Amino acid sequence: MMMTSFIALVEGIGVLLDSFFGTASGTSVLAENIGLLALTRVGSRRVVQISAGFMIFFSVLGAVGLSYLQFCNLNSFRTLFILGFSFFMGLSVPQYFNEFTAVAGHGPVHTGARWFNDMINVPFSSKPFVGGLVAYVLDNTIMTKDGAVRKDRGYHWWDKSRSFKKDARSEEFYSLPFNLNKFFPSV
Repeated sequence: MMMTSFIALVEGIGVLLDSFFGTASGTSVLAENIGLLALTRVGSRRVVQISAGFMIFFSVLGAVGLSYLQFCNLNSFRTLFILGFSFFMGLSVPQYFNEFTAVAGHGPVHTGARWFNDMINVPFSSKPFVGGLVAYVLDNTIMTKDGAVRKDRGYHWWDKSRSFKKDARSEEFYSLPFNLNKFFPSV
């Protein structure tokens, strides 16, 4: 009972800090650790500490994915639909999976094979997985009537960067410190 109260306290402090820093995702380290424990059945304190460290480290990289949106055409209905729908599904599908599990005691996918149930229920209980999967599928399947998909996706900004030789600044930008380019040349 004492440990549950402590976990709730830490989760509350995390949500409070999220509100101060303006994060959009909230704290999910506790939920991710519980999912990891349920999936692997490894209850070692060291494993939980290491996985929490990885999650904290990779949570910093989440803003990098959203920063790529600066290259997309955000005035396009196609892009806005993909963004809005993937955020909506990324929030609602995991909520459904988590509430179903809380009420029924098992996930929506409930077959005779527990490994298959876990393989489907655990990823679809994760907001980033569902949102990313929906965005990936929609971005690669929805076309516009005028065929401007390449420009809407922001590929024209990356054309110069696709080849090392196309941009004169590549050597300066990708050079390693202490003249290590002599030993590790860029391709």
